[in-house]
Amino acid sequence: MALSNLINTFGSDLLRRYGTRVHKLAVHAGFTCPNRDGSKGQGGCSFCNNDSFSPHARSLPSVAEQLACGRTVLPKRTGARLYLAYFQAYTNTYDTVQRLSTLYRQALSEPDVIGLSVGTRPDCVPMPVLDLLASLRAEGYEIWLELGLQSADDHTLARVQRGHLFADYQQAVVAARQRGIAVCTHLIIGLPGEGRAAALNSLEQVLALGVDGLKFHPLHVVQRTLLATQWRAGEYQPLALDDYLEIAADLIEHTPRSVVFHRLTGTASPEILLAPAWCAKKWLVLNGIEQTLRRRGTAQGSANAKAT
Repeated sequence: MALSNLINTFGSDLLRRYGTRVHKLAVHAGFTCPNRDGSKGQGGCSFCNNDSFSPHARSLPSVAEQLACGRTVLPKRTGARLYLAYFQAYTNTYDTVQRLSTLYRQALSEPDVIGLSVGTRPDCVPMPVLDLLASLRAEGYEIWLELGLQSADDHTLARVQRGHLFADYQQAVVAARQRGIAVCTHLIIGLPGEGRAAALNSLEQVLALGVDGLKFHPLHVVQRTLLATQWRAGEYQPLALDDYLEIAADLIEHTPRSVVFHRLTGTASPEILLAPAWCAKKWLVLNGIEQTLRRRGTAQGSANAKAT
């Protein structure tokens, strides 16, 4: 049994709606972040590897070149023929509307790119940017706003130096949904001080506001971060794989079937990953989630079905 039989995956959802496989192509447009450039902070989040950001934005390949590079690999691996340009690295709404419009339209000008997925922070989506995304959606493009919330607990957000509050997320989601923009929310499982109850609480608050998609990430420790220092000092202990699988399954069971799962785990490069080692093994985690759900005899939305 495939995992897509147990949950509503983004890939399956796109296949149903477009009649062919659609895949994301990552684009690095050279953006920075207000939690790094001094606007809100300079060190970034405690789990963010500063060296992973390239300060040489001028040397980045063009949007078209990056999309072309992605095309050389993905069709062989996934069979995709249509794509979403995924503006992924750092805060991809953190610039003038004019520059954002130029970059987004450069991606959309590619004949096989049917839309955008724009990753950003909840405190970096002013109304003019949302209006821009809504105008692109009105032109018939598939538009997703990916908001990195990570946790709905303000104490946790402060602990990991996020530099925003849950209220920022609330405001962004309400404004986006008023404009018909699909929202995918990122949640990190295993943040310092958080366990199963905190993860369920974050999910419940996100679902209460309304959300179209979800991404789950296990917190991993990478080199040259504050979290790495805390981990070495014994101040942070990452989740064991079995714990992550159980919590992820709990959250899936409490998520309505109408919500699309864009991702259920996240990995880090072995060159920078410190702990836990299982975060380098994507399929180990995905297969483990499937096995956990099958063992329980549950699927996405099962908890909600039982409640009714």
